Amino acid sequence: MADMPGYFRTCFQTGRLACLAMLVSGGIVLQILACALYNNWWPMLTVIMYVTLPMPLVFFAGSDTSSLYTESGSCWLNATKFLTGASTVGSIAIPIILKHAGVIGWGAMALELSSFFVFVLSILCYLGMNEDDGYSMF
Repeated sequence: MADMPGYFRTCFQTGRLACLAMLVSGGIVLQILACALYNNWWPMLTVIMYVTLPMPLVFFAGSDTSSLYTESGSCWLNATKFLTGASTVGSIAIPIILKHAGVIGWGAMALELSSFFVFVLSILCYLGMNEDDGYSMF
């Protein structure tokens, strides 16, 4: 990407950012549709998990996401990985448990799980953008 002109590189970065914004918006729309279409707002419980998901990363790992891929013996980093994993499993488990209890239907559960996978895709795209971003000043 170094051989591209500056204006083309800027346009490409802006397009990637716009695509990321559309992914997050699509996940939010699926989340709301899962509740509004079936007139049952219990699936909004997964929003609690979506909010708590990045908190261990923010508090314990800081802004360096590359430390999550290492096998260090840091107890704070291990706590971060555990809490992030627990929130992720909770995001999948809540719609399944609600369906098993008969609180929501199959359609609401499918929309909830598709919302989760859209959010996961947007997080992976965000991490991929940070690997070679053109926005950093250093």
